[in-house]
Amino acid sequence: MPRGQELIIILIVIAVLFGAKRLPDSARSLGRSLRIFKSEMKEMKDDDKKDDDSSTK
Repeated sequence: MPRGQELIIILIVIAVLFGAKRLPDSARSLGRSLRIFKSEMKEMKDDDKKDDDSSTK
């Protein structure tokens, strides 16, 4: 896991690569993608749990 100075350098490199104008849109898109990924993972776990419950009955 990057520490303080390393994290700052990484953020500066990202800002230079994507530009300051596109950075908020990219962060928003990344947040949406992570939210979707988490909800899909939760749904898969719930489905597995339901399958286990129905197979034991």
